[in-house]
Amino acid sequence: MNRAAPDLADETDADTIRRLFEAQRPRALALRTSTAAERIDKLKRLRRLMYARWDDIRAACHADFAKPAAEVDISEILPVVAEANHAIRHLKRWMKPERKRPTLLMFGTRAEVRFEPRGRCLIISPWNYPINLSFGPLVSAIAAGNTVILKPSEMTPHCAALMQDMLGELFDEDEITTVQGAVETSQHLLELPFDHIFFTGSPAVGRIVMAAAAQHLTSVTLELGGKSPVIVDKTADIARTAQNVAWGKFANSGQTCIAPDHVHVHADVADAFVEAMRKAVTKFYGDRRDIPDNPDYCRIVNKRHHDRVRGLADDATERGAHTPLGDTAAGGDNYIAPTLLTDIDPESRVLEEEIFGPLLPVLTFTDVDQPIARINAAPKPLALYVFARDDAFIERVIGATSAGGTCINQSVVHFLHTHLPFGGVNNSGLGNSHGHYGFRAFSHERAVLRERFSLAFLFLPPYTRFTRWVIRLAVKYMN
Repeated sequence: MNRAAPDLADETDADTIRRLFEAQRPRALALRTSTAAERIDKLKRLRRLMYARWDDIRAACHADFAKPAAEVDISEILPVVAEANHAIRHLKRWMKPERKRPTLLMFGTRAEVRFEPRGRCLIISPWNYPINLSFGPLVSAIAAGNTVILKPSEMTPHCAALMQDMLGELFDEDEITTVQGAVETSQHLLELPFDHIFFTGSPAVGRIVMAAAAQHLTSVTLELGGKSPVIVDKTADIARTAQNVAWGKFANSGQTCIAPDHVHVHADVADAFVEAMRKAVTKFYGDRRDIPDNPDYCRIVNKRHHDRVRGLADDATERGAHTPLGDTAAGGDNYIAPTLLTDIDPESRVLEEEIFGPLLPVLTFTDVDQPIARINAAPKPLALYVFARDDAFIERVIGATSAGGTCINQSVVHFLHTHLPFGGVNNSGLGNSHGHYGFRAFSHERAVLRERFSLAFLFLPPYTRFTRWVIRLAVKYMN
């Protein structure tokens, strides 16, 4: 496996970033009047390029963290193409002004909401799904008629270099361009008064982005993360549940913002669930000896994150946790086995920190109020998964908790539903993306009211006895 990083500059200097930002000012103004046909043409060209560079995308993802080709197809290429297809199909309707019926007080006026581009936008994307989480928001930004500076993650340099090459082939730098770098580059970018920032990453860095945006009163969309819980009721189909949880957790080696972080399973079916998970992992990747050589199993992105995840596992086992699946032996090439942890000390770090790796703590409960209380005591998660065949149980969990999104008897796949909003709440994010929600995230919804023959003149000064009577009448009855 060739994992030598491409020759990229460590950081993009502040002067270059300022030049690109200023170059996009006139283009952003011109794009305010861009038509649906013009935007659709750009989306079609991006879609064609995704197909043309399909093999290059696979190769870049494999070079960065040994991502299997099939996982690249389903989690990197498919979501971007689906976003583009959805926007191409619906953009004309999205762009049409929305007529609003007048209220009684506004009788005689016409009102509408127009969707106009925000302007110059910044997209800062993460390393775990580098193509998907860069080009997905980019589709929405293009659909809404914006210019974009994209800053991909320095942790996946092959993907970052490929995206720079692809976007350079499609767009002039005064419309859409890429800058490379790490923390220093991000700091230079965040010093500029962008019209909108779309950031995907950790809650800790999200706070930094939001604080920087506040200096310019820049609007933000924050796609963050957190510890997404799973609740498995005793009525669940345990075999199917295990397969869905195992796939959602161990695909991409657990490096997924909406991956199941930990499982609350009813004590009556806990042993059966652990055994079903063992069977599911063996079916997917082979037994413990086979997994390191299985090309369908991804690696941790780098040594720093490998050591972080390994430290979580070591801390748990040192405190007495058992590993009925997986092992705690260090693996080469940033490998960590799919691992279940049971009998976990409540003070273990794995129960407090976002795991972002292939470790799955399994906790038991006898009353659903126990996991609900634990979920509500923690920051609100990006996703929550419920497995049960009891509708009352399902509604109890949904009604008593808060999460960015929820799947019933499935995990992760709501990300692929282009008719659904995708986003977090509080600690797990701010704002939504995907489909129409992504278009709106990159659009300003402008209220436009047109006077025809309204009665507003009745409220003008001087405030005579009659005028005051009309105002009192309006306050009491017209709303």
